Amino acid sequence: MVTSDKLEKAFELFDKANKQDPNKEIYNGKSYAKEVLYAIRMSNKLIEFAPDASEALQLTARCQHICRWEIARDSYEMNRAGYLKWRQDLKKFHAKKASEILQEVGYDQETIDTVVFLLEKKQLKKNEETQTLEDVICLVFLEFYFEPFAKKYTEEKLIDILQKTWRKMSEKGQQAALKLPLPESSLALVGKALNG
Repeated sequence: MVTSDKLEKAFELFDKANKQDPNKEIYNGKSYAKEVLYAIRMSNKLIEFAPDASEALQLTARCQHICRWEIARDSYEMNRAGYLKWRQDLKKFHAKKASEILQEVGYDQETIDTVVFLLEKKQLKKNEETQTLEDVICLVFLEFYFEPFAKKYTEEKLIDILQKTWRKMSEKGQQAALKLPLPESSLALVGKALNG
């Protein structure tokens, strides 16, 4: 995977912004700002899943949740409409934050526009890079976030979430998901979701 000085500088600035996250997560005995850890996981999973990813896609994976804590879910109505509005507003917010950093680093407008396009998840299932990003998001969710997430919901709800996640993924993404080192309890739920 090709790296450039600009890419490294952008990663550094994305991570610096995400280090302001007041939410912490302990991983392998080390404390991280939650969104820094998420960004690192996204970059690592992208390298593993799509080693030939373009620079724009690498940038997008790293800033996909940039400063997410600044727009709290509970500042919107706690229903489906509120959730969808929150998600839409987050996409625009992430795109604006990322654009400002990419301009500061010196990226051209075409690269910035591509990152914004990908952050807004445009043409899912039609655009190869948008689909790769979605696959990586789903793989990171399943590997690192599904098990703690599963403790909060009923089995019926979890099966529904897994089925929706599965539908968002490409066949390549689904194959990669089946190889993840998931705990037995999560694997059992995945099995039920796929056979349901």
